[in-house]
Parts: sequence; structure tokens; C-alpha cells
Amino acid sequence: MREKLSGPPMKKVVLSILLLLISIGSAFSQFDVQLSQYMFHISSFNPAAAGEGNMIQVTGQDRIQWLGIPNAGQTTIFSITSPLKIGNSNNGVGFTFLNDKVGLFTNQAAHLQYAYKKRLGTGMLSVGADLGFVSLGFNGDSVQKHAIPIGDYHDITNDPAIPQTSVAGISLDVNLGAFYSTPTYYAGLSFSHVNTPTVKWGDKYQFKESGSLFMIGGYNFVLGDPRYVFKPSTLFKTDFSSWQWDLTSRLEYNNKFWGGISYRVQDAVVLLAGINISGGLSIGYSYDLPTSQIITVSSGSHEIVLMYSFEYVFGKRSSKYKSIRIL
Repeated sequence: MREKLSGPPMKKVVLSILLLLISIGSAFSQFDVQLSQYMFHISSFNPAAAGEGNMIQVTGQDRIQWLGIPNAGQTTIFSITSPLKIGNSNNGVGFTFLNDKVGLFTNQAAHLQYAYKKRLGTGMLSVGADLGFVSLGFNGDSVQKHAIPIGDYHDITNDPAIPQTSVAGISLDVNLGAFYSTPTYYAGLSFSHVNTPTVKWGDKYQFKESGSLFMIGGYNFVLGDPRYVFKPSTLFKTDFSSWQWDLTSRLEYNNKFWGGISYRVQDAVVLLAGINISGGLSIGYSYDLPTSQIITVSSGSHEIVLMYSFEYVFGKRSSKYKSIRIL
């Protein structure tokens, strides 16, 4: 007779194993990261948003997923983007770096960004591309540390479909996007991993990263008191086998403080707040409260974003800075 599982610690261990198996099972589908404060870092998933506004923008974002569950995941994204004038044409350039860990998977990526911009109506239409690489790895050595049978007839430590050693590989990666923005609203469409990069782990294993479609939109409503601006936004993404939808309501006061709430359909309620400190420096924080069964073993997810925005004019000694919150 098998010993009965009991107590929160054992539940967390078993759930972490299940998350590992789910990750392996979906290894040929979606591997793009999840961000709650997506509206502050649109260029991280849409290259056409690089160089929006007239400022150089530096953004760092860190997320701890499902606190309390072993190996649940941590994501760090860094980017720097800038507008670029070439003759009479408007352009945007940028660089992004991603370091993501979930389960026993590691995902690192670095991309150069370019966006071509053209005035259209009252706004700016941009089309852009990311060109870089993805490096995907699997810590197979750690599988031996989870010698817990899943069911009566399956032992993951001897599964030939799971690497038993640490493996990693690298592949070229291309992302495309379009973005339209005005002082009142914005909308964007992008597609990641257009070339479906395939990372090989030796002669036996390979990881194919399928593309994901992102659709984003937002609006700025100036209320009766102009110090208050209501900024709803939404982000929908799908890999055509699953989908995720964020609906966000955010209120900004006096171009300095903001707070709001999001609902990620069938996943979490998100509380977010932030402040424009001074000199173009801003900081934001969000907390995800799960609405699924995950809440029985996790206290939620935490995310912080740090933004710095400034203008540098070549040939002049001084620089200017403004708030990064242009959208």
C-alpha cells in the first residue's frame, strides 16, 4: 500500500513536480513570459514600440511567480530604447535582454530592435522588428532530486523523454510588430518567434519555440479635474493552443502617482501602484492574487518595474528628462 500524502509541504513538492511535467508537456508551445505591468514595457514584446516619444527610455522589470512553490519561476527583463532621426525620417532603436527561469527550464534572450515611424493622422504609425537569439536550457541533473513517482507506473527519473543531464542550446530569433499611438490612445499588434527557432540539445533532444500573437490597446481619459487621468488598457496573447487576457484600470494623479487593478481571466486579480519620483525616475509595483487552485499553495506573485527616461542632445552639454509614462 502506498503511503498517503499529507500536509502542506508534501502538497507543494507534488505540485512543483506537476508544474515541471506541464512545462515539459507544453515545451513545443508557448514559452513567452508573463508581465502584470505590461503597459510600462510594451517594447519587451512589440519591437515597433521602440523609440516612442522623444526620450531615451531605460526599463528594468523583475517578477517572482507563485511565491511559495519551489521552482515556480522568476523573470528579469531589461531594455533601452531611443528615438532616432535619420534625415527626414523618424525611427526607433533598442536593445532587450531576458533572463527567465521556470521549473527546470532556463530561457535567455537578447535582441536588437529597429522601428520605422511615419506620421499618420493625429498619431504615429510604427513597424518594427527584433533580431537576436534565444538560449534555452533544461537542468536535467535536478530531475534526480525529485524521485517521487507520478501515478503507479511512471517514474520521471527514468523517463527517456526527459534529459538526465543539464542541456542548453541557442538559435536565431525574429519578432515583428506594428504600433499606432496618439496623445489619447494607442494600439499594437506583434508576433514573437516568427522563424519558429529550434534549439537542439545534443543529438537526442530538441526544443521548438512556437510563436505567440500579442494585441494591446489603451486609452487616456482626462477627468473633470485635469490632475486625474484614467488609463484603461488591455493585453491579449495567444499561441493558438492557449490564451491569456489582461484587463487593467489605472488612475494617475498629477502626473506623479498611479494605482489600479487588473483582472487576468481565469488566473489572477492584480493590484498595482507606482510613483514618478523625480528627474525622469519612476518605480512601479504589482501583486498578483491567484483566483485558481494555485492559491492553496501560493501566496501570489510579485513584480517590480524601474524606469528612467531622459533626453540627450549630441553637441550640447546639458540633458533634459521627463516622465517615461507617455502612454
